[in-house]
Amino acid sequence: MSQVTPDPEAGPSGLPTGDLPASGPVTTDRATPSSALAIGAHPDDIEFGCGATLAKWAAAGCRVHHLVLTDGSKGTWDPSADLADLVARRADECRAAAATLTGPGTPDTPARRDDRVQFLDRVDGALENGAAERRAVVEIIRTLRPAAILGHDPWRRYRLHPDHRAAGFLTVDALVAARDPHFFPDLGLVPHRPDALLLFEADEANHVEDAGGFAETKIEALLCHASQWQSTMGIETTGVSGNDDPMVAFGEKVRRQLASHGRLAGLRYGEAFHVMDDL
Repeated sequence: MSQVTPDPEAGPSGLPTGDLPASGPVTTDRATPSSALAIGAHPDDIEFGCGATLAKWAAAGCRVHHLVLTDGSKGTWDPSADLADLVARRADECRAAAATLTGPGTPDTPARRDDRVQFLDRVDGALENGAAERRAVVEIIRTLRPAAILGHDPWRRYRLHPDHRAAGFLTVDALVAARDPHFFPDLGLVPHRPDALLLFEADEANHVEDAGGFAETKIEALLCHASQWQSTMGIETTGVSGNDDPMVAFGEKVRRQLASHGRLAGLRYGEAFHVMDDL
């Protein structure tokens, strides 16, 4: 069994902890799905977890949707921050990042159409996997009918942030409910069973998507989240002089992460997942 050594500088969406599965080698590059729904706890989690994969799929014709579960209202270290302003800013940043990943679109399929980015608007830090939350996510899944769903791995060991844990279990539980007709029949929507579930921040990775050619798009999308530069990304723009460009340093950190994931499958750059396709 191959041991995965975490990269201490990999960032919020780092390498899987623990061993790779013993059942066989890591797979690579699923066929591009016709549509995908990425579900993140906070406005920047999707870009950290699967931004390069979504950009690659979108370039190949996949219709990509984002669902952000919380309002991001705790995403600042400033105790005097205007939280209503922060929530609005983070939503705008999320839309800009999603558009960066999916491209400008066409008149028939604009990349920023209203259903491309949706928000559940639960309070940051207080996300629950409750019946109301599951019902809301089931409605979105049954409406969008994605071929693939991507989300946080709820079984990742030693996970600290409660929203990431709750988001993972909410995604998994809503997928089960969305596929079965006796869950939430009052919605009046036909059940939907996706072809695959890809869990990022995977505790045990069994699949890597080749991110070659899409590292810069991922970085560009992450940098759309300017409200998170200092707190989440460690980009400090004040008092910088000389060659210590914080943007360059952050880009290198993301590339190191992609390289760490890629090495699991002998690729230069990759994004690692635990894939489940017996749904």
